Amino acid sequence: MVELTINDIKVKAEEGMTILDAAKSVGIYIPTLCHMKDLFPTGACRICVVEVDGMRGLTPSCAYPVMEGMKVQTNSPRVRIARKTIIELLVENHPQDCLICVRNKNCELQDLSEKYSIREHRYVGVKKDHAIDISSASMERDPAKCILCGRCARTCSEIQKIGAIDFTNRGFASNVTTPYNKGLNVSDCILCGQCILVCPTAALREKSHAKEVMNAIADKSKYTIAQIAPAVRATLGEEYNLPLGANVTGQIITGLKRLGFNKVFDTNFAADLTIIEEANELVSRVANGGTLPMFTSCCPGWVKYIEQNRPELLDNVSSCKSPHEMEGAILKTYYAKKMGLKPENIYVVSIMPCTVKKYESDRPELTEEHKADVDAVLTTRELVRLFKMAGIDFNELPENEFDNPLGESTGAAAIFGTSGGVMEAALRTAYKIITSKELEKLEFSDIRGNSGIKGSTININGMDVNVAVVNGIGNVKPILDEVEQGNSKYHFIEVMACPGGCINGGGQPIHQKTEKIKKRVQALYDIDVNMKNRRSHENESVKKLYKEFLGEPNGHLSHELLHTTYINRKKILEEA
Repeated sequence: MVELTINDIKVKAEEGMTILDAAKSVGIYIPTLCHMKDLFPTGACRICVVEVDGMRGLTPSCAYPVMEGMKVQTNSPRVRIARKTIIELLVENHPQDCLICVRNKNCELQDLSEKYSIREHRYVGVKKDHAIDISSASMERDPAKCILCGRCARTCSEIQKIGAIDFTNRGFASNVTTPYNKGLNVSDCILCGQCILVCPTAALREKSHAKEVMNAIADKSKYTIAQIAPAVRATLGEEYNLPLGANVTGQIITGLKRLGFNKVFDTNFAADLTIIEEANELVSRVANGGTLPMFTSCCPGWVKYIEQNRPELLDNVSSCKSPHEMEGAILKTYYAKKMGLKPENIYVVSIMPCTVKKYESDRPELTEEHKADVDAVLTTRELVRLFKMAGIDFNELPENEFDNPLGESTGAAAIFGTSGGVMEAALRTAYKIITSKELEKLEFSDIRGNSGIKGSTININGMDVNVAVVNGIGNVKPILDEVEQGNSKYHFIEVMACPGGCINGGGQPIHQKTEKIKKRVQALYDIDVNMKNRRSHENESVKKLYKEFLGEPNGHLSHELLHTTYINRKKILEEA
């Protein structure tokens, strides 16, 4: 430990700790833009500069270690002038369109301008002028709003390990872009949206489907149906200052009904359906010498990654569609027939924590008779905007129940939104299929938590079944290398592109606090524990669906409606 003085306050800090962290430990706020917790500091933005006695220039607090006897001033006139000048320069090179910006009132540059009382334009110069990249089905990139903090590039390269965007050129011409400045649609981007979550402005944002959805609701010939992903219910309340992890399922249902949706169903119903199909597929592969290990397929970012980078391993990926796509397929076949509706008149909207689901819903492989399973995808953030636009006071909404018959779900489906949740749910049902007995201990602590790769072994009828969970696409390479080299010991592997799982998806409320993720995850585990049925095969509505319509799991009709194929996108990108 060392002792230093910050703003005349005696502070004890661990040796090697930065000035920024030492100040934070005693409640002293220092602004940052480029800083990212747990990543090596760059000191690039210089917003966090402080004055240290004995040093000639100002010091970047995020990159400078504390020392014994150090005296630091974080709010001296010299520091304030320096920070304000940097912010003013950023503002002058920024589009002056805050009123119509998607990040209005949720923008770090806007917040800093307010904190440092930027009230006039003191600098006049040439502004950057860039075209907006709208080539992707999921995301938009607006380089004119980029402040070169580098957080998106670092997230893509160091956390996700994709490297789809990075710095190019130097000086005033510096820019963050894709290789050769091509569109995101022909880059290595997997559209996970993690870059959106760290972007301080609106340089990166989701492609909105709000207009199309509201037009469909207004169209009296359309029968509009919304479905809600498990992760959304544990996060949307954050946008209304509700406690972290608050379960707002009932209020979301009411809000969607007030927007004008004819029916509101639970994607968790299809998550249970997915587990039954996926668990049966796994058992079939093990019993019949199929391709192992089998990878999960519910994360479209992961599927896009393996198509682009390891297409030779596509046979290892489960052929199951993701839950919301399965729900869309059932809505436009079984439900349409049951309700006497024309499939072409049904408009399915998925409320998702994810940006890449927008891309997924556009895939031609996910259609039935030339009709998309899902017509539009709204992120959690987009739904909040629609509620506000419609004058819906979310905090005052009464709770409501999902419509049936596609509204019933189990606890296994709820934990789909967390890293390891799909694996836990699948094991609960696979055990039943193989042994005809119920698994008594339903929690698998080995595959919970934030570790990059989590493994576990479960003995089923004398056979040790080895499973792994990959938490974040940046951790998948060693697992894929083992599989490709024939050295993998695993039978079943879950991969989620976003660290933490869907609960931290690219379409969720924007934050910079890891404690939010932990409380979101706990909310889903709490839902599971409190459910009457906690195994997917206990879902009575799913049982009825098989009895009345699908027949057997992994049967002919199930494969026709609930399974899909994949393509070699690596070859497509190389030719682009």
